[in-house]
Amino acid sequence: MFSEGREDVNDEERAGRPSTSTTDEKINEMEKMILANRRITVREVAEDLNISIGSCHSIFINDLGMRRVAAKFVPKLFNCDLKQHRMNIANEMLDSVRDDPNLLQRVITGDEAWVYGYDVETKAQSSQWKLPHEPIPKKARQVRSNVKVLLTVFFDCRGVVQHEFLPQGRTVNKEYYLQVMRNLREAIRQKRPDLWKNKNWLLHHDNAPAHTSLLVRDFLAKNITLMMPQPPYSPDLAPCDFFLFPKLKRPMKGRRYATLDEIKTASKEELKNILKNDFLKCFEDWKNRWHKCIISHGDYFEGDKIGYGNHEATLDRSNVYRWYKMFSEGREDVNDEERAGRPSTSTTDEKINEVEKMILANR
Repeated sequence: MFSEGREDVNDEERAGRPSTSTTDEKINEMEKMILANRRITVREVAEDLNISIGSCHSIFINDLGMRRVAAKFVPKLFNCDLKQHRMNIANEMLDSVRDDPNLLQRVITGDEAWVYGYDVETKAQSSQWKLPHEPIPKKARQVRSNVKVLLTVFFDCRGVVQHEFLPQGRTVNKEYYLQVMRNLREAIRQKRPDLWKNKNWLLHHDNAPAHTSLLVRDFLAKNITLMMPQPPYSPDLAPCDFFLFPKLKRPMKGRRYATLDEIKTASKEELKNILKNDFLKCFEDWKNRWHKCIISHGDYFEGDKIGYGNHEATLDRSNVYRWYKMFSEGREDVNDEERAGRPSTSTTDEKINEVEKMILANR
């Protein structure tokens, strides 16, 4: 163009064409195509409807309010019976808590989990700050270490009651778990004398074969141990899975432990670092998860927007705790009260320079 006399790179004025893409007819056609095939691509829709990819994408986002997401891995795809079973247990537990507000204070829950000599960092943990002109950080693909130890933990709303490690060369079978139950009873006698004296504590664990073996069930029945139900394939409703083990393992990811003793020492240290308030919040979250299970009609609900009443909202954990505290103190609505603000002293040259130094020293 420049060799032919063009002197600038700006487009010349030209006659446009009226937009015929974003019409009710096109939107309805697109919605039908998507609902018939959820995996259809923007390009395929654009070609079928003879509209541009940009217009098609705009209709997806702005008019239909849809976005393309990857499927989430779940332990099991539930049938109607399993969903109903999850809902029944959630309803049963919520009714029990309503009848006895102190019920969860008497529950001792536990499970087993592998702790590794090296566990790969999550994407969030390995993320870094970068400037616009800097290349994207890179890291080598890594796998978990073969050095590992099985940790069994039981806890209640006050903290850890009992923990132990699986001896080398042993497996979690009914005989081993029977000994774990004996050790747990002794730990309750020493650390929770009030529960031991009243004999009103409840045991909660999942449905692993060792946990539900006849040998273990007979032992629990002879000692009149009350059991709390746990639906199958439901880590989202098990405190160890949604709270304790992620909180224990997250600080250990990316670190290397050469020996089993080092893994055990680090595990015990992380258990000690979990605060009492964290355990209390865990049991409050447990109740909220029963509600979410019912609202989700028994399906997995992690990452979903849960509708409460006529509202669609993602009820985050911090707001649940904040609202619970306000309402228990007599608050009747969740709207913030008027308050005096303070002048912003954050965005100053001095603060900006300090922040930059900190980030460059630790990305």
